[in-house]
Amino acid sequence: MRSILVANRGEIAVRVIRGVQEMGMRAIAVYSEIDRDAVHVQRADEAWHIGGAPAAESYLNIDAILGVAAEAGAEAVHPGYGFLAENAEFARRVTEAGLVWIGPGPEAITSMGDKIASRAVAQSAGVPGVPGTLETLTDVEQAREVAAEYGYPIAIKAAHGGGGKGLRVVRSETDLDESFEAARREADAYFANPEVYVEKYLEQPHHIEAQIIIDTHGNGVFLGERDCSMQRRHQKLIEETPSPVMNDKQRKALGKAALSIAKAAGYVNAGTVEFLLDRDGELFFLEMNTRLQVEHTVTEMVTGIDLVHEQLRVAMGEPLSFSSVESRGHAIEFRVNAENPATGFLPSPGQIIDYREPGGFGVRVDSGYEAGSTVSQYYDNLVSKLIVWGRDRTEALTRARRAIAEYEIAGIATTLPFHRLAVESEAFKAGTHHTRSVEDEMDLSSITHPSAAQIPEDEELEERRMTVEVGGRRFVVKLWAPEAQAPTGGPSRATPRRRPPKLSQPLHSASDEGVVTAPMQGTIVKVHHKAGDRVEAGKPLFILEAMKMENEIRSPNEGEIVDLRVQTGDKVASGAVLAIVR
Repeated sequence: MRSILVANRGEIAVRVIRGVQEMGMRAIAVYSEIDRDAVHVQRADEAWHIGGAPAAESYLNIDAILGVAAEAGAEAVHPGYGFLAENAEFARRVTEAGLVWIGPGPEAITSMGDKIASRAVAQSAGVPGVPGTLETLTDVEQAREVAAEYGYPIAIKAAHGGGGKGLRVVRSETDLDESFEAARREADAYFANPEVYVEKYLEQPHHIEAQIIIDTHGNGVFLGERDCSMQRRHQKLIEETPSPVMNDKQRKALGKAALSIAKAAGYVNAGTVEFLLDRDGELFFLEMNTRLQVEHTVTEMVTGIDLVHEQLRVAMGEPLSFSSVESRGHAIEFRVNAENPATGFLPSPGQIIDYREPGGFGVRVDSGYEAGSTVSQYYDNLVSKLIVWGRDRTEALTRARRAIAEYEIAGIATTLPFHRLAVESEAFKAGTHHTRSVEDEMDLSSITHPSAAQIPEDEELEERRMTVEVGGRRFVVKLWAPEAQAPTGGPSRATPRRRPPKLSQPLHSASDEGVVTAPMQGTIVKVHHKAGDRVEAGKPLFILEAMKMENEIRSPNEGEIVDLRVQTGDKVASGAVLAIVR
């Protein structure tokens, strides 16, 4: 292989492009209409336009991607993660087109990507799964019967997805109908399949996953576990290796179980087998991700093995470059998402005004953005990943505090303030946190995101920086000032400066007068009431989908909906009036 098309965007596209180039191969990027100037486009050897901003028109457009692969002379396709990475049809069409698919075969994707089928594979390998159904549910009454058998709480889960999408935890029968509908709706939206199944919901478990890789010669290696228990909305925020709660006996059992499941599925290439570790120390199979995982970086940091390089070797038919793994030290990854933890982790799309990454020994940043980049509502909200390494967990946490403090991102809200709080929390420092710690135990009230100053759009302004000293201490002051005028009769000697971004008005969720507004731009996917209905304060009015997440918008007060301005399917801007409740 000499030319690899990377069918993705953002930080994972940049990560794969770098790996491809390091192997002496040509990296081909693809981009949507709004990603023309994206970082992954700049890093690639060449880049091709594949469609409009919506993912369905670009990064999910199989015909467009394969068309570019043929025209660009690509010999292989790396899917990254997300989008088409776990799409068996895409893998099949890539190979039918005579290209090399860098990942597991379509049969393995089908069996392990289907959560129910994967549970059956695990069962055949002698690995117990979380108690639940081995078939999909077609209506809520079936879910009610299962709940009666297992008892509440239960988890309704998308059969063909992951990443917390299409998942609802139901703690009582009163929430069952709405949760079942929401899980099916989200599963259909993200995975084009509304099928769901039910599992018994385990309270306060640790989320443990095993990184494995298998070559075409039958060599399979377990590269250690990752603890991904710090989550919100069942989506990971912090991952680390090794797990602070596992012992060597559990680790050995985990590796054996993961490789047994992968081999039972006929799996080849890199993959992650996920488990839940309950409070009694028992492991239950959860699912398998048939791709490179977001948090593969921490495994690389402690093993010294480049997983993208190994993926390429396996795809070329070569044996793995190693037969055993010796881990050294401790690594932690912090997901820097465009979300505001001060408002329940609401998505925060917008333009990044200033961007400065930390550095130094033991610090790695995988990013797909830079100053001036726009985080779009159309895609996942992951901006970057901050990874730190230390000789032990204590040293890694010390380095993490310093690196997080150095990291500066302005213009959008991010999860950095949450990470600053998390590394100081007693539960995380002790390693006793679990998958519900963020929602149930952490106090996020101290987190604030200062509002960006509003710049009059009718003025021509430029950014200026001034260095001042106060009491002998140096300060750098940034301000927006009128553009410098060129001297009469000659060109300006002023240093070129960037223009200010067009900033939106501050976000509002609802006013005291009962005016309900959109907290962000997105799409209305459900309207709970019609005009004239009476509603109670705090009851859901709308579900707004933005950046691959569903967000409930609730009534600010009790009253009558006197004005309803949107319907299902409407796209709304941040601050748009949705309804008035009086």
